Amino acid sequence: MSFINDRFMINNEVGCRLYSEVAKSLPVIDYHCHLNAQEIYENKSFSDITELWLSGDHYKWRAMRANGIPENKITGNATVAEKFQAWAETVESSYGNPLYHWTHLELDFYFGIQENLGSHNWHEIMDSCNRLLCQDDFKPRSLISRSNVEVVCTTDSPLDSLEYHKRLQEDSNFTTKVLPTFRPDEVFEEDLKTFSQFINKLSELTSVKIHDFSDFSKAIGKRVDWFHEVGCRISDHGPIDIQYLSATEAEVDIVFSRKLKGEKINKSESIVLSSAILIMLAKHYKEHDWAMQIHFGAIRSNNTRMKNALGINTGFDSISDQCHLAQGLNGLLDAMAQRDSLPKTIIYNLNASYNDVVATTIANFQSGEDGIKSPIQFGSGWWFNDTRRGMENQLNCLADQGLLMNFIGMLTDSRSFISYTRHDYFRRILCNLIGGWVERGEVPDNKKVLSKIIKNICHDNAKNYFSF
Repeated sequence: MSFINDRFMINNEVGCRLYSEVAKSLPVIDYHCHLNAQEIYENKSFSDITELWLSGDHYKWRAMRANGIPENKITGNATVAEKFQAWAETVESSYGNPLYHWTHLELDFYFGIQENLGSHNWHEIMDSCNRLLCQDDFKPRSLISRSNVEVVCTTDSPLDSLEYHKRLQEDSNFTTKVLPTFRPDEVFEEDLKTFSQFINKLSELTSVKIHDFSDFSKAIGKRVDWFHEVGCRISDHGPIDIQYLSATEAEVDIVFSRKLKGEKINKSESIVLSSAILIMLAKHYKEHDWAMQIHFGAIRSNNTRMKNALGINTGFDSISDQCHLAQGLNGLLDAMAQRDSLPKTIIYNLNASYNDVVATTIANFQSGEDGIKSPIQFGSGWWFNDTRRGMENQLNCLADQGLLMNFIGMLTDSRSFISYTRHDYFRRILCNLIGGWVERGEVPDNKKVLSKIIKNICHDNAKNYFSF
């Protein structure tokens, strides 16, 4: 029996049944990823497996560095064969790391290769993959379609023209929806020069002269309107931590005006302004029935020398910690709720030690008034928690503190066109977890209810929650 089979990651019979009969064939709704809409539209072939597999994949880059691979074989000028060989040698050392599982899931599903990649067969596997990449089935659109993906939500700046999203929507030959996600990192920019440049571009794009916070909100609202017209139904935010300080409109306006003029603001003032901006954004999202995602807890680009050499998103990020998270998160959500501007919200924490803090906070703000089950969601295991242990921790915590039945499930959070097997990985882990509950006598073996849980989490909840 090959390493990848229907029992892979599942060690009980009920889990195997749930996976093979329910989860395995369900369509994918990938509501958070970092694919590029232009690349999907242009649908260009990949030159080789190294380009497809290793280019931009900082997960793999971190592992290769840990395996003693020199940087020129990771991000440098080594040949594509040398880079692939270096990765294959690293795979042999990655037992226990999800990269080992992801690698072989991708080889099996997309390339039909069931051999285990390593130093002994890297060249043969590389050649086999490269021969297949010449076929149309390995262009971006085909890879997405073959992965049974219904919806892809990219991540986009508020200033983006969304040209390629519109072109894709006009192309009847490609049925997967490719929708933008509103990711306004620039509105929280601490660098005064960069913030000023963003405001100037925003003002020019919206024809709104921005002198105060009200003007700023109006201009942002116009961009939200534009994204909504192009099909956007989700926003995303990536703060390091979540803090909240209340302030009057006049106090917020003073701080905003000072920052707009290029004056440095202190830490407390920065928290006041960030709080006000998030509340303002949430109001716009609520008016459009969007979901607001908040991914927090990543401290990025910690190796200054390598950041200067390679730039950001190159594999030098870590999990952060935070004092008074419960106070900040409860305060922020409460401020939105008091203003009737709390939209559907998904909270992802990178530091798993805060799982119960986040899950119990979310429960404070659930409401059935808008006809949505669990409108405030505890997001799936993210980034460094995108592992069996991380996923199981999140699923168990959500079941402890909320309703697992209403969970909207997995996402790829990836820049790769062949990372959709991560949904399959999650589904196997989910089925194994619930199957284990049944076999230990913790829940009944009610096929109807169990099937509903799996179908809801893997597909239906996300479809209903986002209303794409």
